[in-house]
Amino acid sequence: MVGLRDREIDETSVALVGGKGAHLGGLSRIEGIHVPDGFCVTTDAFRRTMAHVPSLDERLDRLSRLDLDDQEAIRTLSAEIRRIIEGTPVPDDLAAAVTRALARLGEQEAYAVRSSATAEDLPTASFAGQQDTYLNVVGPTEILRHISRCWASLFTERAVTYRRRNGIDHRAVHMAVVVQRMVFPRAAGILFTADPVTGDRTAATVDAGFGLGEAMVSGLVNPDVYKVRHGEVVARTIAAKHRALHAVATGGTREVAVDARQQEQPALTDEQVVELVRLGRRIEAHFGRPQDIEWCLADDGFRIVQSRPITTLFPIPEADDQENHVYVSVGHQQMMTDPMKPLGLSMWQLTAMVPMHAAGGRLFVDVTRRLASPASRDALLDAVGRGDPLIRDALETVLDRADFIPSLPDEGPGPTGGAPAPTPVATDPAIVTGLIERSRTSVAALERDIRTKTGPALFESLLEAFEEHKRVLGDPLNMRVVMAGMDATWWLNNKLREWLGEKNAADTLTLSAPGNVTSEMGLALLDVADVVRPHPEVVAFLQGVEDDGFLDELAKLPGGSEARDAIEAYLDRYGMRCVGEIDITRPRWREHPSALVPVILDNVRNFEPGAARRRFEQGRQAALKKEEDVLARLRTLPDGERKAAETKAMIDRVRTFIGYREYPKYDIVSRSFVYKQALLAEAGRLVRDGVLAEKEDAFYLTFQELHDVVRSGQADGSLIQERKEAFRSYQALTPPRVLTSDGEGLCGAYRRADVPAGALVGLPVSVGTIEGRARVVLDMADADLEAGDILVTAFTDPSWSPLFVAIKGLVTEVGGPMTHGAVIAREYGLPAVVGVEQATRLIRDGQRIRVHGTDGYVELLS
Repeated sequence: MVGLRDREIDETSVALVGGKGAHLGGLSRIEGIHVPDGFCVTTDAFRRTMAHVPSLDERLDRLSRLDLDDQEAIRTLSAEIRRIIEGTPVPDDLAAAVTRALARLGEQEAYAVRSSATAEDLPTASFAGQQDTYLNVVGPTEILRHISRCWASLFTERAVTYRRRNGIDHRAVHMAVVVQRMVFPRAAGILFTADPVTGDRTAATVDAGFGLGEAMVSGLVNPDVYKVRHGEVVARTIAAKHRALHAVATGGTREVAVDARQQEQPALTDEQVVELVRLGRRIEAHFGRPQDIEWCLADDGFRIVQSRPITTLFPIPEADDQENHVYVSVGHQQMMTDPMKPLGLSMWQLTAMVPMHAAGGRLFVDVTRRLASPASRDALLDAVGRGDPLIRDALETVLDRADFIPSLPDEGPGPTGGAPAPTPVATDPAIVTGLIERSRTSVAALERDIRTKTGPALFESLLEAFEEHKRVLGDPLNMRVVMAGMDATWWLNNKLREWLGEKNAADTLTLSAPGNVTSEMGLALLDVADVVRPHPEVVAFLQGVEDDGFLDELAKLPGGSEARDAIEAYLDRYGMRCVGEIDITRPRWREHPSALVPVILDNVRNFEPGAARRRFEQGRQAALKKEEDVLARLRTLPDGERKAAETKAMIDRVRTFIGYREYPKYDIVSRSFVYKQALLAEAGRLVRDGVLAEKEDAFYLTFQELHDVVRSGQADGSLIQERKEAFRSYQALTPPRVLTSDGEGLCGAYRRADVPAGALVGLPVSVGTIEGRARVVLDMADADLEAGDILVTAFTDPSWSPLFVAIKGLVTEVGGPMTHGAVIAREYGLPAVVGVEQATRLIRDGQRIRVHGTDGYVELLS
């Protein structure tokens, strides 16, 4: 139960001695790493003691039922549980074992008594600081008392809240206790073997101060900070250290003043810092990942008192060489920066037009070679800059470090082999009609072909379907039509600003452009609301909907059949869509129709009958009026007739082609839903055969792995569980726009000086200025919008467009001029600013804000 010395345990012993104890055991096995002697009180002792705590199970039941937002109730019940645990006597045999262990090490020596929970210091959740540590504890009686206090600290308010937020059951976590000989250091602190802010794995940071390291952890002192790269101190900040924490001879610690002559002296020499980092690299190599290390410097050298993984670092894509690489985030271009499950990642990789690399549940494109060649570099920077200036700025930041990407000679002509540029596509609506019809025919053929396939034959058929998927998406005419609309937009914005001083004139000229499947989707839900609105019983029923089986019940109400038919017709056209739709594993509206109910009810409440038709016509009339105004003003200029004629041609061109910009994504999602239905049917068969526990387990396997499971009839349950835990950890990570192979994440900056002080800077994507109430919405299902609200969210994909009809403005953290939120904001005439870093944190829900969609910034008014 006790007496296990650190050298007898290692990092595989988490279940027995908790995360901290296991890591200390692992540390003690590394050559050249010195860990203070001690022993562990195991989790078996904890479980045995907790079995005698009065009414603990009943209180844990109450604790798990408390609302996470009810902090007062959590605080009260947690304190009650701690008091009861601290008041429960330590069993006699355990007390005797602790006393014997202390006798071997020195009964009257000073010790640190440290909690070591089974859910801390783990690769996916560090739990840092959630339980308690007690320093300079002397004598068996006090050590036993502090062991009880460590057990009780499993139920501090912060630990309880942390577990709830991370989905960890209170009963699943057990507490061991580390009892370790105290070190009385001259200096102590923390070493990160990777930069915890940027993620750079080549840069280690050392925080150091005088006395015990807890002074820094508690914020009592500002530490010296050193940055070390490749064995050299490259930066240092020496702080004025006025206070320090020292041990008291009779036990415990006290705060003391640092001698004035010593306050601004460095706690470590550069040589000591480099030596410490060398030890840290050895520890990092042993555990296989960057570490957060607590250290002490005593007279005879460094002592390591704790090491845990740094869980906040974004993972690095795997590469098959040791060269430098630069990766660009796919999610920032696809407007979905949430993590994807393995099946979703692999399906997107198999159908993408370029190779993609997975890391942290996200996808990245390696742009290293394109950056290395001067010709392709300029084209790349121009392309990404048009879409997201922050990505361009981040890439230029990397390029400014001339030693990271070697400049390669141009590789001769580009992929066209020096051939002349293709003839511009004619401004003919029939071209768009033809492309859409070809897409529909191809998707219908896919549905017919897949319907009869099962088992390994299904996967072979899907691999063929992926090639058709890429052929349709990469059709040169398809790309030329998309680019024709975008080029016409840029031409109008550039020329009309040059000639008339108009900013973003195309935003108005493209209002209610025909054929935009995404904007039509939002307006179509207004038509559904028109069917629902006249029937009070249907409205009342929908207000109580809680599950997805409501459509059959709806038909039993007066007017319910008409409402059901309208919703079903909507799902037939748009049911393959959902939030985060690039991840095939996300539930589609057809699978989860209740997700649409709140939006339908908002439309019933906020709009009058016929709103969809009126809104579209208002936009069309505004665009026509803008066109007449622009052309009339141009004709008054020198050479005005030519300028007006060129502009009219471009207006016709943009209105012919810009709506098609959204259709390729609709094609992709339509195909993906067919793939998903087939794969889920196969997963259902695997469940019936006992191969998988549930259908959704298939989401945690790649396409290739699922194919192997179908062929072999065997699945690795431990791999699936490991993937589930990894996915949960990825949800806490924020992906950078640009990521290097050193692990450095770069988000870029606008570098603008033309905005008011205190304003939030972003990218102007839809003209106009609007003031109103900000509604910060992180999940479309939680949206509760009223007419005149301004939607503030992390990102929007096409599934969000039904919300756009009810708002007056848009602010997002991610996006560019041609991403979906920007396109639909222009379609609906909503002032919009995208790419506003941390908008959902800096803007409070309900706060009044002013959105400057023409100039690209947001003012906080209250």
